[in-house]
This record gives sequence, structure tokens and C-alpha cells, in this order.
Amino acid sequence: MEFIQSLLDEPLILLFVILFLGSWFGMLTIRGLNLGAAGVLLVAMVFGHFGYAVSPIVQDLGLSLFIVAIGLQAGPRFFRMMRSSGLIFGILSLVIILISVVTTIVVAKVFQLSPALSVGLMTGALTSTPGLAAALQATHDPLASVGYGIAYPFGVLAVVLFVQLLPRIVKADLHKDLEETTNPIRTVDSPIVKTINVTNPVLHKRMLGELAFSEHAAVVSRVIRGSHTMIAMSDTVVLLGDHLVVVGNESKMDGVIAYVGNSVETDLENPDNIHLRKVTVDSDDVIGKSLRDMRLRKNHGTTVTRIVRDGIELNQNPNLPLLRGDVLTIVSTERRLEEVEKLFTRKTHAVTNIDIFSISITLLLGILVGMVPIHLPGLGTIKLGVAGGPLFVALIIGHFGKLGPVHVRYYGPSNHVVRELGLVLFLAGAGTTAGEGIVEVIRTEGVKLLFGGTLITIVPIVVGYFFARKLFKLSIVHSLGGLCGGMTSTPGLGALNQLIDSEDPAIAYAAAYPFALIFVAIASQLIVFFL
Repeated sequence: MEFIQSLLDEPLILLFVILFLGSWFGMLTIRGLNLGAAGVLLVAMVFGHFGYAVSPIVQDLGLSLFIVAIGLQAGPRFFRMMRSSGLIFGILSLVIILISVVTTIVVAKVFQLSPALSVGLMTGALTSTPGLAAALQATHDPLASVGYGIAYPFGVLAVVLFVQLLPRIVKADLHKDLEETTNPIRTVDSPIVKTINVTNPVLHKRMLGELAFSEHAAVVSRVIRGSHTMIAMSDTVVLLGDHLVVVGNESKMDGVIAYVGNSVETDLENPDNIHLRKVTVDSDDVIGKSLRDMRLRKNHGTTVTRIVRDGIELNQNPNLPLLRGDVLTIVSTERRLEEVEKLFTRKTHAVTNIDIFSISITLLLGILVGMVPIHLPGLGTIKLGVAGGPLFVALIIGHFGKLGPVHVRYYGPSNHVVRELGLVLFLAGAGTTAGEGIVEVIRTEGVKLLFGGTLITIVPIVVGYFFARKLFKLSIVHSLGGLCGGMTSTPGLGALNQLIDSEDPAIAYAAAYPFALIFVAIASQLIVFFL
């Protein structure tokens, strides 16, 4: 035993023992649920209870790395969403966070909980580690971690159960409800599909590449001639009586129909080995290029009919530069789709593209910004700190992607590594600090904390869903997807994806999630003034 204690007195051994045991504990799965990185926090609390402590420098380093990775990930989507219909999910996130704040204030006053415990409960109920980081910075009290650790498990479970049980309780047909409800993901620029019968003699025996579809912001994906369906190529000859499957802007579709002939109803099944495939742009070789530059029809015999960017469906524009993460809907044969998918997803990097110079500058600027005092009239003065400052700077730099020599558009796996490493280092430090007094807190405040955490979880879920359905008139699927994003609940999204085979839950989640990250980090600092 003395040998083990002597080993744990070594800072690095202690740190990696906590990370090993915490990661293992977090991976334990019960009925599809696990604690994930929060397992590190709970294990660290146990070590903290027995007097072990991870260096505060390790905790601050982990915190800054984690927050910067979050900001760089959310930055590109956050500002673009504010200029699109995705803003409705931002408003939903704001409603959820505001209700959480109000509920937390009421719980704190009724149960006479300390500010640190109260804000920790709120961040745990919202399963928001960035919120916990902001809370620790605002309160300078490790009890925030105790509140987080107590509320977190139920915060995960409650969203999953709500998502799974609500459709059964209301006996809803999710597919039918989705079709009958206004879809906020679609915009006035979102494309529609029409089948048009060719009656204009000017088009007879002309090649598609010669015709003026691009002037109408439209693209022909297929040509139906009798019972035969063909892939639309630039050199495909159009004949009178052909049916053209056209994808384009709804506002300009009437012009396309007038140009070609008349709209008809057609079964768009693919009897001639023609398939649709969604491909995500992830290769450096194509990022920044336009579809016109890539000449997909001529070189690969494929047609891109739709582009989804940050959850918003865009009209197919041949001059639009592609960005990493764009989702393209491509039409062709199975063999050609396999070929072109490799073109968009091919990786030219060996391991990572993280630039130490860029991430160091981002961290340095963020920490300096976090040190600037901000005066709030009637409330006092706050500092963004090691959490808020790097988050603010990373959001801005992440939005632009490149500012001078600083470039931060890392590959998804690279950002994930930085985020997860920073997270577990931060939780290890926060957990050992909080563990010193956790037993006494649970002994004196245990029932209050459990009940308070339950309320802070349930009330925002119910009120948020009510707002989504009744005020914003969203479908059940979009309401639940936005709710999962607003509660920052990835397990909730996983449960929703099991209920319906559609991309809409993930799109709604992705639209709400960045706003929730930012709002909860801000709220975790401001709520202290009201507790």
C-alpha cells in the first residue's frame, strides 16, 4: 500500500492513473448509455477525497485547449447560422438556457444552495462542460464541480427518455408530421425537384451543355425517354417528348418550365442503375474549388443536384466554392459514385494538420482577452477568464478560418484530439479539487442537490419543447432535434436517430448546438450576480 501511495505522489503517475480509470469508467455502457468523459471527473473526485490533487496548471492548460477547440469547431457555423433560417434554433437554445437560469435561481433560493453548487447543478443538468469551465472561472469555487457531477447523469438520462417516450405518448407518426409541418431548414433558396416534358421545338436535338439552364439556377439530373432513364451529361441530346428531371430554385422554376415545356408527374424511381448518394467534402484537393472547376459531368459522368452547408440546403450553384463539411447530393451510376466519392473524401494528410504556431497565438490572444475587465452597469465587473476569452477569440478566428499566418481549419479528427485531450486534463484537475469536500456536501445537501438538479433538467426540457411546437410551429422531429442541441445532449440525438431514418434530427441538433455552447458559457458567468 505504501508503494502505491508513493507512486501516486508522483504528479504524472497520478494524472495518468486518473485518466486511465476515468476513461475506463466512462466507457462502461448500461442500456446504451455511458458517462463518457464525465467518468474522469467522478474518478478524480474520489482521488480528491483521499487528498490527491492534480496541478492547477494542468487544469488550466486542459481548459484552454478544450475551449479553443470548441470555439474553432463552432465558429464557422455560429455566425453563418445567425444570418440564416437556422437562427430559429438559436432562439430555441436561448429559451432553453434562459429557462435553465431562472429555474436554477429559484432552486438556489428555495433550497439555500451556494452560488457555486447552484451553477454547477445547472451546467450538469445541461451536460455542458464548457459551462462548468465558465462556472469555475466565475465562482473560483470547486463546489461547482460537485454540483456538475451530481446533476450530469440525470441530465443525460432525462433527455434520452424524453426523446424516446414522447412520440409514443402522443402516438405521433414522425414521418407524416415532418412532411406536414413547415421545415425551417429549407430556405427560399432551397432547391425543389420538377419533372418537365420537353415541348419547346428550340430544344429538339440540342445537347444539354448548349442550353440555358444555368441562367435559371437549375441543373438537369436525369433524362427520361420512354421507359429508359439516363444520367444527364453535357453531351446528352434532348428530344421532343423527353422528360427532364430538373433541380432548381423554387422562385425560378416557373421560368424553367416555360423554357422547356410543361410540368408533369413522374415516378422518379431509378430503374436503370441510377442512384443518389450524399457525399461529404473532406479533401484538401477540392476545398475552395467550384463545381464548374471540377467538371464532374465531363470527367466523371456525375451531377451534383444539392449542397447542404451547416444544416442549410443551398441551391446548386456551379460557381460556389466548396467548404469542408459540405454535403453534396450526387446522381450517377453506382460505379461512378464510388469513384467520385473518393475524390471528395480522399485524405492527403498523414496524421494531422494542427499548426502549433496558430493554436498558440489563438490561446495567447484568448487568455489576454480573458484578463480584460468588463463592467456591467448595475451588476459589477466580470472577466471572461481562461474559459470565456479563448472561446471568444476562437469563435472569431474559427469563423474566418485564416487570418494572416494564423490558420485554424483543422481536420475533424485533429480538432477532436485537441478537444478530448484538453477536456480530460481539465476534468482531472477540477475533479480532484472538488473531491476534497464532496462527502460533506453530499451528506448535508444530498437530497436538495438531487431534487434541484432534477428540476433544472426537466423544466427546460418541457418548456423548450412547448416553445418549439407551439410558438415556432416546428415538427416533432425538429423540436426534439433542436431540444437535444439546446441541452447539448449527443446521447439524446442518438436516441432520436433510432426513431426516424432522416437527416433532419442531426441538422436541427447541429443548428442549435453552437448557440447552446455559447449561451451556457455566458450564462454560467452572469448567473452568479443573481445567486
